[in-house]
Amino acid sequence: MRVYYSNSFRSGNKIIFENEPYLIESSEFVKPGKGQSFVRVKLRNFSTKQLIEKTFKSTDSFPIADILEKKVVYLYNDSHFWYFIDDKTFEELSVEKNIIGSNKKWLLEQDLCIAILWNKRPISIIPKNFVELKIISTDATLKNDTINNNITKLATLSTGAIIRVPVFIEIGSLVKVDTRSGEYVCRIK
Repeated sequence: MRVYYSNSFRSGNKIIFENEPYLIESSEFVKPGKGQSFVRVKLRNFSTKQLIEKTFKSTDSFPIADILEKKVVYLYNDSHFWYFIDDKTFEELSVEKNIIGSNKKWLLEQDLCIAILWNKRPISIIPKNFVELKIISTDATLKNDTINNNITKLATLSTGAIIRVPVFIEIGSLVKVDTRSGEYVCRIK
């Protein structure tokens, strides 16, 4: 089994910590004047996306996580499973609803996504960074509200996602949304 020693951790390394796959986001080697050197590390859990900070002895070692990132195309869902296909090998991938999580509101049929696999099992689906979606309903606005550009209102998108949009956006408008933050970017004409 291949391992990483904590004194050689680098940003982007993937390890198994407490039987879960983690991504090392940052690592700082500390050698105090007295005592043993140690490593301060920020780890992100691949499954839960939770960020934790840990301190390890410089002699600690961790197994390398067998993480594979694969480009897949979203096909459809049956409310229990979400189905994707690798457009190069035509291998189908079914992913449970709980793994998709809140990303379901950004998935459109035929969109390219990234599936993260651990030991050949899907643990996360990452949608495109930006999607273009149609507004299906918005809050009502008063005539004077359009004077101030900083005012926003809630809008429901065709996928069911709810975001804040400027007051000039109307039902039927096509908008660009950043899937990482869930924020409105611009109106598509």
